Amino acid sequence: MAVMNLQEKYRKEVMPALRKQFALKNAMAIPRVEKVIVHTGVGKIRDDKDQVEIRKFLTLITGQKPAARAAKKAIAAFKTRQGMIIGYQVTLRGRRMYDFLSRLVNIALPRTRDFRGLKESAFDGRGNLTIGVREHIVFPEMIGEDYRLLFGMEVTVVTNAKRRAHGVALLKAMGFPVEASEA
Repeated sequence: MAVMNLQEKYRKEVMPALRKQFALKNAMAIPRVEKVIVHTGVGKIRDDKDQVEIRKFLTLITGQKPAARAAKKAIAAFKTRQGMIIGYQVTLRGRRMYDFLSRLVNIALPRTRDFRGLKESAFDGRGNLTIGVREHIVFPEMIGEDYRLLFGMEVTVVTNAKRRAHGVALLKAMGFPVEASEA
């Protein structure tokens, strides 16, 4: 039996299950993942050579060229000036999004040190999930790469869910390791 990718799993298993679970009559009302945003800050890295390395690794991980993010205003305490590059961001949609989510859920998160699952408190009120990844080396694309710099990233999974419960149910059904909250 061939391995089902995440997009096929959504269409064949998750959609019917959510439709039944929430008693939705309209297929367009079924929650779905709209986009995934991967963001990393450059932090104390002022050297352009190191920023080139961050861009290269982020491109390898996401399969898409990152966009530079500039500071909106100067903050003396952080030693930033307006217009200075302070981070990089990639917005994934469609096939690249599902490929990235599959690698994140099946490979990267289990390889994360002391990982016990995602907490329901990581979801916002609209069912969007934000995950912090401390080291970029947990992704399979980094195996065998020569890296002298470790950086973290933030992954935001944006859904079209109207309620938090719908977003949680969607991502649980897609295979995200979400643990039940103790509330």
